[in-house]
Amino acid sequence: MRITLLSLALIAAIVVGGFGLLIDQSLRNLSREVFQATEEVLIDNANILAAIAETHLKDGNIDVEWLRATFPKALDRTLHAPIFEIIKKRVGCHVYVADKDGLVLYDSDNGTLEGTSVSDMRDVVLTLRGVYGARSTRTNQNVEKSSVLHIAAPIRSGKDIIGVLTIRKPKLDQWEILERRQTKIILSSALIATGILLFCAAVLFWVLRPLRRLTDYTLEVSAGKRPPLPNLGGGMEVSTLGAAIETMREELEGRDYATSYVQTLTHELKSPLAAIRGTAELLQEPGMAEPDRLRFLSNLQAESDRAERLLRQLLRLSEVERRKALVQNEPINLSDLLTTTIAEATAHASHKSIHFSFTPDSPAIVSGEPALLHRALLNLLENAADFSPPNATVTVHLTTSQDFATITIHDLGPGLPDYALPRLFERFYSLKHQLTGRKGTGLGLCFVKEAAELHHGSVTLANHSTSGALATLILPLHR
Repeated sequence: MRITLLSLALIAAIVVGGFGLLIDQSLRNLSREVFQATEEVLIDNANILAAIAETHLKDGNIDVEWLRATFPKALDRTLHAPIFEIIKKRVGCHVYVADKDGLVLYDSDNGTLEGTSVSDMRDVVLTLRGVYGARSTRTNQNVEKSSVLHIAAPIRSGKDIIGVLTIRKPKLDQWEILERRQTKIILSSALIATGILLFCAAVLFWVLRPLRRLTDYTLEVSAGKRPPLPNLGGGMEVSTLGAAIETMREELEGRDYATSYVQTLTHELKSPLAAIRGTAELLQEPGMAEPDRLRFLSNLQAESDRAERLLRQLLRLSEVERRKALVQNEPINLSDLLTTTIAEATAHASHKSIHFSFTPDSPAIVSGEPALLHRALLNLLENAADFSPPNATVTVHLTTSQDFATITIHDLGPGLPDYALPRLFERFYSLKHQLTGRKGTGLGLCFVKEAAELHHGSVTLANHSTSGALATLILPLHR
């Protein structure tokens, strides 16, 4: 996924860089092309005027009076010529005529250059040599707009070049056209680049982002967690893939779950069933003493209760483990729930005279299923009572922080061996009770863990710093 993101970022950088280079080159070429087109027209006009000037020669000399008579009239004309979005309102070029020595005979710009020498100007020098003469000269060296195009044509008498006619036109006249075309190029290029970048962003957020969520979801599933299927957006392909993975997960989990439960249930029921069968066979023997018969009947009852308790807890656990989310989600007052649950746990531990000391630090409201949290808390309290010595006190605290409520249950039992700590919440793993020497079902703590995770909380069980064990249940507060 990271390589894909880097690839998209690289593509975006190449697109931006490429379009930047394209715009730069296009603008450079645009200016050249516009003025090339202008120059081509000016060449035609210069040669037409030079040819007309050749028809007005007097004794082989240049006569400019016809220009003095006609050109001011052209400059004074009011035009209304729409050139696409531009309206041309006046003639924008001027003409000067120089003799073979470069002396200006006529200048349409109010005679500014008349009587001056332009013999060193490129347009004049080259034209008098018989080659194409042109130049572009800025009136302000720092401003490109101030450039003026000078296009010259020879005036001939027979085969001899006797003068030069130069048309000069400011680039400023074409600048509005140039700027409009530049704006269109920049805008169109920017729109195309934006479209490509938006496409990359769409791929990122509509395809890669859901795929990343789906990948994270799959990794959590493979790690043994039970995350809900994430929101994959409106993309049909990704949503279909997510639904297919979810369906496959449910089918595989169902098969593994059933296989695992059948195996573990068969294993766990072997012991009570063997005890029940052995006791039943002994009870069939004639002449058994009454005290022995009563003891065997008591064992038979105890093993039956053990098998029944195992099946009951297994059904509860399987129902919780198959859930993906809470069935109901309502505000729960933890202090009230603990008070009720402690009263039930006290009855369970009455034969050992266990006392529960409950001190709520502050009111705590969480969201969840009251029955599920009640059963989880009852399992923790009964577990603490089972491992406590007679007449002991189990201390229960309820505290709150900014976002969480924390329940701690501290018993005064023998504590937990180090080898058991990593496996306490495994299914069917249990330790022997201190007094009875019997193991529990190994399902209670597993149930607590599942219930805590369904409520987006956590549970831990560790040795207390002084004595006994400390169970800690953390749940998010209601918002």
